[in-house]
Amino acid sequence: MDSQDNSPQRSASSVPLEDYALLSDLHTGPLVSREGSIDWLCFPDFDSPAVFSAILGNPDDGRWRLSVTDGTVVRRRYRGGSFVLETYWESPTGKAVVVDLLPAGDREANVIRQVTCTEGEVQIEHDLRIRPDFGRSGAWTRKTELPEGGHGLVSVAGPEMLVLRGPLLSVREDANGGFHSHEVPHGGERSSRMGHTMQLSAESEDTATWSLAWTKSWKPIPEVADVESAIAETMDFWTSWSDRVQVDGERSAMVERSLLVLRALTHQSTGGIVAAPTASLPEDFGGSRNWDYRYTWLRDASLTIEALVEHGFTDGAKLWRDWLLRAVAGDPWRVQIMYGIDGRRDLPETELDHLAGYEDSRPVRVGNGAVDQYQADVVGEVMLALAALRDAGREEDQWSWNLQKHLLAFCAENFDRKDHGIWEMRGDAAYFTHGRVMMWAAFDEGLRAVEAAGPGSCVQASDEEIQQWQRLRKALHDEIHREGWNPKLNSFVQTYGPGPGYKEVDASLLQLPHTGFVAADDPKMIGTTERIEKDLLDGHGFLHRYRTASGMDGLEGDEYPFLICLTWLGEQYANTGRLDDANTVLDRLDSCSSDLGLLAEEFSPEHNRLAGNFPQAFSHLGYVRLADAVLRNS
Repeated sequence: MDSQDNSPQRSASSVPLEDYALLSDLHTGPLVSREGSIDWLCFPDFDSPAVFSAILGNPDDGRWRLSVTDGTVVRRRYRGGSFVLETYWESPTGKAVVVDLLPAGDREANVIRQVTCTEGEVQIEHDLRIRPDFGRSGAWTRKTELPEGGHGLVSVAGPEMLVLRGPLLSVREDANGGFHSHEVPHGGERSSRMGHTMQLSAESEDTATWSLAWTKSWKPIPEVADVESAIAETMDFWTSWSDRVQVDGERSAMVERSLLVLRALTHQSTGGIVAAPTASLPEDFGGSRNWDYRYTWLRDASLTIEALVEHGFTDGAKLWRDWLLRAVAGDPWRVQIMYGIDGRRDLPETELDHLAGYEDSRPVRVGNGAVDQYQADVVGEVMLALAALRDAGREEDQWSWNLQKHLLAFCAENFDRKDHGIWEMRGDAAYFTHGRVMMWAAFDEGLRAVEAAGPGSCVQASDEEIQQWQRLRKALHDEIHREGWNPKLNSFVQTYGPGPGYKEVDASLLQLPHTGFVAADDPKMIGTTERIEKDLLDGHGFLHRYRTASGMDGLEGDEYPFLICLTWLGEQYANTGRLDDANTVLDRLDSCSSDLGLLAEEFSPEHNRLAGNFPQAFSHLGYVRLADAVLRNS
């Protein structure tokens, strides 16, 4: 039994986020470093507790590292349009390639790691430290006989069981075609917490495979997977999807990878789309703005659906619409801004004091207290996404349209209610201009749907409903132009007066043309863009969400520029004929993406590093929309 030591320790120098690769089986999304360490893994789902949390602390908080002794990674890549990762190593004595993947399909959660010596001889180091429940639980670990013969390593912690298979656990002379293995003492930072560390020698053309499978602790040990079949099936799964991607132009590779990331963050069974697969990666290195993004935000998911529908992926969008019905329809008068990927409502925020945090950024949080906030924009975002799906040819049914009518009733009921804005500020509620415009968009899309409905369509509304939607839409239109516009700034503003937000701009205002409320080239939007450039654009060409010094968000510290805000600015450039500026934005985003084409939530020009949760759906969908806007306006 592992003993526990919950005292926080300083993290080692944290691995840069751009050095991590995402794996995905459309249920969970582990991160594996360039040096071969899986430092984040939640089993079996995105929002399950992590069994490896080293990214939020140090190696003894859980990791699985496979590396070549004295080796250097010379390159890595995803195989084609997939999330099958290949990492190429060279050492003084030989070369090897490591293949990492999560098998696709309806099977038990499983990580497969395969090493092939391609030249000479290499020494493979293997370090496994299982730390269930973010390291809060010990694991009873033992060798056991496997159903197929031989021995495996079984770790049990309460309701979950992990089973490791591989040649390192079957120590037999000349086992596995020329491999020789031996266990070596564990050299971890905290000797009181056991790990499983071994070495293996391999000669040219030798191949060894390890798998780590998850199941419930009371179930039988999962059956062994045929590795070559699993790799082939996983490649077929991903490429059958990515081959449908229709993208043009010089940015096509990055657009395709961004669409793949959006797909990878979609839960195959439920249709829920997570904002990111990680928790508590900081918006400011060493700061306290650390949040859990492993949930389905209605806003983020809606914008993701719009990007996917634009590229023809309506099947996934239909799955998300079904998720929405299950999550919201039972309580449409209590719409939340986010839900668990299975639609659950309760996401209590907890601080994990035993974890040192990425770059010593504390507290480390799981769960998200913003779940209880009212954010006025959310229904509008959902209505826009459902309209995009409808416009793409997916017909409404009685249930999906009734849900939309309930959402509009929710908007009407909360018409005079202040909110906390798109960025989940924890200060005082206010009338955020962006939120009020999104309420306008909700009523506008409801009316547009009824007007476009043909004979026999289920998209119907009573005269009373239509009159109410028209009245509230007009009231919002007049109110926004009166209260959300500051003539002294020549700009729309963050919030209505008289508070500090009336003298501030917010990057979310760049989304106003997307709703149809105002044209991109309207003088008011041109003025707003100029004010946003003046107040929020930094000297490196990156855009902040808002000025934290205003005190509106009620949080301590600062934050780095958000990448989706920069994509919105680029989209505004493209839609107003500033194509050179829009392409400059794309170049800037390309320069800060990882070698695998992954983007985080933020970028720190000061450190020349990605920051925030990673990879971030918001950033990738923003890139897709910007690239589409450039092509459309070229």
